[in-house]
Amino acid sequence: MPDSYIIEVNSEAAGIVVRSQGGYCFFASSPRFNRLEGQLFRNAREAERAARKLANGEVEEAA
Repeated sequence: MPDSYIIEVNSEAAGIVVRSQGGYCFFASSPRFNRLEGQLFRNAREAERAARKLANGEVEEAA
């Protein structure tokens, strides 16, 4: 399993997630996704869902 993934939403780079102890840590590449900065997710798919929700205007709480 890779140690990092690029997260894209609607062809926009939202950030990357990097495997760390306990999950994947999100690092925003666009100010639009700063709310997710530093959040820990169980897997890359969960981080992608959170980024999509944020892009769609849905409130996303810390995982």
